[in-house]
Amino acid sequence: MVSTAFTPFEPLVRQLLATTPDMPATVIAERVGWTGSITWFRDNVRRLRPEHRPVDPSDRLTWLPGDAAQCDLWFPPRKIPLEDGSRVLLPVLVITAAHSRFMLGQMIPTRHTADLLLGMWVLLQQLGTVPRRLIWDNESGIGRGKRHAEGVGAFTGTLATTLQRLKPYDPESKGIVERRNGFFETSFMPGRDFTSPADFNTQFTDWLTIANTRVVRTIKARPVDLLDTDRAAMLPLPPVAPVLGWVKPGPAGTRLLRPYRRQRLLRRPRGDRPVRRRGRGPGPRRGPLRRTARRCP
Repeated sequence: MVSTAFTPFEPLVRQLLATTPDMPATVIAERVGWTGSITWFRDNVRRLRPEHRPVDPSDRLTWLPGDAAQCDLWFPPRKIPLEDGSRVLLPVLVITAAHSRFMLGQMIPTRHTADLLLGMWVLLQQLGTVPRRLIWDNESGIGRGKRHAEGVGAFTGTLATTLQRLKPYDPESKGIVERRNGFFETSFMPGRDFTSPADFNTQFTDWLTIANTRVVRTIKARPVDLLDTDRAAMLPLPPVAPVLGWVKPGPAGTRLLRPYRRQRLLRRPRGDRPVRRRGRGPGPRRGPLRRTARRCP
């Protein structure tokens, strides 16, 4: 190894990083008495910092091939132009295979159940197989409490998989995909412009193809190299596609009325009830007159 001006300071830098892995490089330079180029010093600290950074709790979990895929929504901090000329913030559905760390993603219109299920189906088709567990947090479009949202059970039943919703404040079980969201913002978003959601999906898919060939530090392997092992243990796609998408309402009058509305319509019309007036007894009925027979005296 070639000796440089940084070599005498390296043991001191390692000692500081061992106790405080996130200490800024400028503070480390001041502590060790560095007087040279701060840019070069930052580069050396950046090289040493990953060796002393503690392992994320989610990386301590053992993920078997084909067992699970973590799902999450990522909100890019940039508005996307639509056909009507408006610009809105749209969610991106991200799926990461837990064993191989292989990443898939697509921008979707809303966070509603119909769009979430359709987005998952599109990404699973790209993957070509179905993980045995789809791990979500308490996303409202997936479910709340102990119940899945309407349509989620039928979707997972068609895929023969299990959808697992985590308890609140459980970062260890879904930290893999959540860290990818920050990775997207720092590595994919800078310097990019998008003309439409379709343009975003095209650029994002092309970038993910490259990102999946990079070595992941925690597993010391490339996701694309572990993908075949991961997919071999997954479930096949169903022979019949699940019924997905938005359902248009039927013709007017065919939908069931809400209970309170139905009760109001089933009440007796107001004209058939006596009308009370202030200071008087019941007024005349507004309905049809009824003749009653009287017995002669």
